[in-house]
Amino acid sequence: MALSADTDFKTRLQTWLPKLVLSPSLALVLVFVYGFILFSVYLSFTDSRLLPSFGWVGWENYSKLWRLSHWETSLTNMGIFAALYIGICTALGLSLAIFLDQKIRGEGFIRTIYLYPMALSFIVTGTAWKWFLDPGIGLENVMQSWGWTSFEFDWIKNRDFAIYTVVLAAVWQTSGFVMAMFLAGLRGIDNEILKAAQMDGASNWNLYRRIIIPQLRPAFLSAFVILSHLAIKTFDLVIALTGGGPGRATELPATFMYSYTFSRNQMGIGAASATIMLMTIAAIMIPYLYAELREKK
Repeated sequence: MALSADTDFKTRLQTWLPKLVLSPSLALVLVFVYGFILFSVYLSFTDSRLLPSFGWVGWENYSKLWRLSHWETSLTNMGIFAALYIGICTALGLSLAIFLDQKIRGEGFIRTIYLYPMALSFIVTGTAWKWFLDPGIGLENVMQSWGWTSFEFDWIKNRDFAIYTVVLAAVWQTSGFVMAMFLAGLRGIDNEILKAAQMDGASNWNLYRRIIIPQLRPAFLSAFVILSHLAIKTFDLVIALTGGGPGRATELPATFMYSYTFSRNQMGIGAASATIMLMTIAAIMIPYLYAELREKK
């Protein structure tokens, strides 16, 4: 009987110990992540300004938000940034993955170089690219000091091109990560299928177009979801690189939210913009998670 009791106790301990260890972290996440998300959603329906307020105004903040030209500008910039960021990162990441999949010499070293930018924070990336692109101290100044006096590269100061500098910096940082995702997908393809296609006379172009790339569909989907999420919540890169300027040329929804919440003291409108960003991310993530769970079942 004593042995049976000890066995039951050990079994219960093994069952409950992981839950007890994880429960403090779970409680903190529930309060400081999901709790504050719900609180922000609630604030979007109140008349909060400098400090949180509990005066209910319904959908008034959302109505004001969609009448603001600044919000429309941030959405336009987001459309340009997201389309180029996702498209270029996907194309560049796939190209680099195919290149590394050829079993080239020094693959590990090259892969590390491509992945290194992802180890940096967006603040560091934005600051470094700001120095590089600044006409006074960066690329333009260096080229002119070398004698190419007609060289100009003032995109970071130009309203029409500033958003593309954000794209450049973001692609530089993230494309290596996308490459790693596609490389893992390439290495997971059954070589027997490829050998059979080659024996049937398939060219390399048809091999990639008809067999390899279609089997990378999960990697494409994962890359799209991750890049979309990063694009929507991009904030620190813009702040470090351009500060949202010149003017509002690089303002994105995240910088709009920060500006209206903490600089303009219109917390209700800022919370409304944050809620719209949250719903946009959820609209991307929920179908993806549902498809993943359904596939596992």
